[in-house]
Amino acid sequence: MKIIVGLGNPTDRYAGTRHNMGFGVADELAERHQIRMSLSRHRALCGTGIVSGERMLLVKPLTYMNASGESVRPITDYYKAEVGDVIVIYDDISLDVGQIRVRGKGSAGGHNGMKSVIAHLGSSDFPRVRVGVGAKPPQMDLADYVLSRFPKEELPVVRESLQTAADAVEMILSDGVERTMNRYNAFTRKSQGEGTPD
Repeated sequence: MKIIVGLGNPTDRYAGTRHNMGFGVADELAERHQIRMSLSRHRALCGTGIVSGERMLLVKPLTYMNASGESVRPITDYYKAEVGDVIVIYDDISLDVGQIRVRGKGSAGGHNGMKSVIAHLGSSDFPRVRVGVGAKPPQMDLADYVLSRFPKEELPVVRESLQTAADAVEMILSDGVERTMNRYNAFTRKSQGEGTPD
């Protein structure tokens, strides 16, 4: 079983914020594949389905972002999954809005949700899909920025990026990480970062 984890913060207060792009991609996948996110287990909202021929568990941790690993590790243990069977989706301020980047492994790069997942899994050797939310304005506090919502004029691009990131997750499942990177990372070569601090 593959475990697809979209990172974000729970409750309506944070819905639609930059930091909840992982939740947005999870919602897109759930809608596409008619997966009911109704199972509450290990401090997460979960749903099972078949995507690209793979049985998968779609996960939205109900911890706050910086405690995401407290949900991901028990789920991984419960399903006896390997670390490499976990795919994490999260926001990235080093990528422009509308860009995504796929990696097979790597550091958290300052993203607190990823720091927590890596610490609890004891490894960073799992695929991830980073979804661009744009760079923080110089005068703005970082936490305030990632917890802010997108301006109305950016929403069509945001929606498209959620769909593209969902496409990338599906391709990872069907064709593997390397082929997915070759297809999707060509559009984000100029980006050098690896994650989003909060």
